[in-house]
Amino acid sequence: MTSKSTIQRLKTNVPGLDRLLGGGLPEFSLNIIAGAPGSGKTTLAHQIMFTLAKPDSKAIFFTVLGEPALKMLRYQQQFSFFDISKINQSIRFVNLADDLLEGGYDSVMARIAKEVKNDSPSLVFVDSFRSIIEVGAKKSQAGSDLQSFVQQLGQEMTSWQATTFLIGEYSPSEEQANPIFTVADGILWMSQNLLRNSIVRKMQVVKMRGQAHTSGLHTFRINDNGLTIFPRAFLTHDTAQLSANHQLPADKRLLMGVPGLDDMLGGGLPMGYSLLLVGPSGSGKTVLATEFLAEGVRLGEPGVIAAFEKSPNQLLSNKLHALVKAGQVGIIDTRALDLSIDETLHDLTSMIDKMQAKRVVIDSLSGFELALAPEFREDFRESLYRMISVLTSMGVTILMTSELEDRYTDLRFSSYGNAFLADAIIVQRYVEIDGQFNRVMSVVKVRGSAHSKDIRVFDIADDAIKISEERFQYEGILSGQPTKPTAP
Repeated sequence: MTSKSTIQRLKTNVPGLDRLLGGGLPEFSLNIIAGAPGSGKTTLAHQIMFTLAKPDSKAIFFTVLGEPALKMLRYQQQFSFFDISKINQSIRFVNLADDLLEGGYDSVMARIAKEVKNDSPSLVFVDSFRSIIEVGAKKSQAGSDLQSFVQQLGQEMTSWQATTFLIGEYSPSEEQANPIFTVADGILWMSQNLLRNSIVRKMQVVKMRGQAHTSGLHTFRINDNGLTIFPRAFLTHDTAQLSANHQLPADKRLLMGVPGLDDMLGGGLPMGYSLLLVGPSGSGKTVLATEFLAEGVRLGEPGVIAAFEKSPNQLLSNKLHALVKAGQVGIIDTRALDLSIDETLHDLTSMIDKMQAKRVVIDSLSGFELALAPEFREDFRESLYRMISVLTSMGVTILMTSELEDRYTDLRFSSYGNAFLADAIIVQRYVEIDGQFNRVMSVVKVRGSAHSKDIRVFDIADDAIKISEERFQYEGILSGQPTKPTAP
């Protein structure tokens, strides 16, 4: 061999999968799609098949089902990737049940070889390969039959120059004992985990010969379009690449859209910062977030808002509704349960790219945690850090709201201990003045920048925040005693 051979990669176009695989499936490879019943194995196989099958690149789907393929197709037709015009043109279904029951491994091998020789397909699928192994083992007269069958199948499939998929219901404990996992070039493991009342689906690329793939467990969903996989963001690679693609102007600041607040921040919020806006219920967090987005639109900086506590109809004030309707602000309704951080990050980054957004609002972290599946709440701080790092690396500026119980004598910045994640912090509070509750606001932190230390009274009128023009000094705001503003 005098030159290095090149393996072509087949793009599956399954959202997120090609990224996990390292660019696609190696052509002529032998792959296993394994997992528990109901984890989505057959749906993934069909999605890949209908994407790749063409008149000059045919597919054969071998089934070992007691029911006809027509029944299986009846359900697969519900997915948008299903193309009925490809049936019996680019895609053929062949049932191996009779061959398996009558002659075991030898009959199955002969039938597969015959069909492949006649059609010369580029893609071969066997579902369920586990059924072939179990039924064939009962008819086997020698313990070596399975090993021989697997080796022969691997050799035959290589000579056919077809990319092959064996689908089966396996558990992780079988990976070491089953010989098919040894000869396989690629292994995709799928699972669905039940925790309390939540089901989370995950995928792992256990093995993919000849190319670097993304390790670890990655969540996915099955909807009307089939599978969508949400690859985990890895900070060492993803943020470095994003930062290189999104260079931010030095010292540029964004205006907040609230008169007086920019001065309190030291000239506005530095571009690419993450701002944590904390306060009790009704203190005006969503109103301020809306002003932040509206100011961005006015300056030609589109925005995106992810709503975790309220439905879009509840969230949209007249001002925000007009911005969304005009296509100047994108809104993500994330009220579905059992979310993962990576799914949310996928939706956000997709919307940011679509809108070319410069400003992002997450309203709120409190609702975000509740929307996550229980297992993702355990490492909420770590996952949130990962998400913020990726978003800021895209060059967007983030405003996150967080609801805190106002205890009057207890000053806190985050109920999760996440204040360290923010580059800037604004706190809204209630104080008692002359027997009435009033709202006050202060800037606690702006990393690397001077900012006002004043506590300023503000009010909300006509869905807008009005900060008092005068500066006020409060005495005893943390003492629990009634307070009175005094001019400096």
